[in-house]
Amino acid sequence: MVVVNAGRAYLPPMIDAPSIDDVLAELVEEFDLLGDWEGRIEYVIELGRDLAPLADADRVEANKVSGCAAQVWLAVRREGDRLDFRADSDSALSKGNIALLLRLYSGRTPAEILAFDARAALDRLGLPSALTRQRANGLNAMVGRIREAAMAAS
Repeated sequence: MVVVNAGRAYLPPMIDAPSIDDVLAELVEEFDLLGDWEGRIEYVIELGRDLAPLADADRVEANKVSGCAAQVWLAVRREGDRLDFRADSDSALSKGNIALLLRLYSGRTPAEILAFDARAALDRLGLPSALTRQRANGLNAMVGRIREAAMAAS
């Protein structure tokens, strides 16, 4: 459930929320239904369209993810023992990629984030092989920034 407050999306604490592995299983199921890579890439782009807008205050150099072909901003806030991520990009595909990662990681504890094997998860979805090398490197850079935030918060 997403609540909009003063134009900002807020995700309530994940009490009894599905595990990160359950969310991955849902994504795998969704991707399997899509069939070909064109449909899968279009779905990723659609995920980006649904991403809540990022506040201008978060569009700062410190929140930019280096290593991406496009500009990607990733802001992190600690909400109790969990990390809340917000992001945006100037590229539809990069925005979709970061939206997919937020679906997996936002609202998780640092320990959950660090214990999750993102490379294996992305391989299960087939994303790295569907992207150009530069886009796959950008996706890995996004995961790296999320993991860095988790390490800093632990």
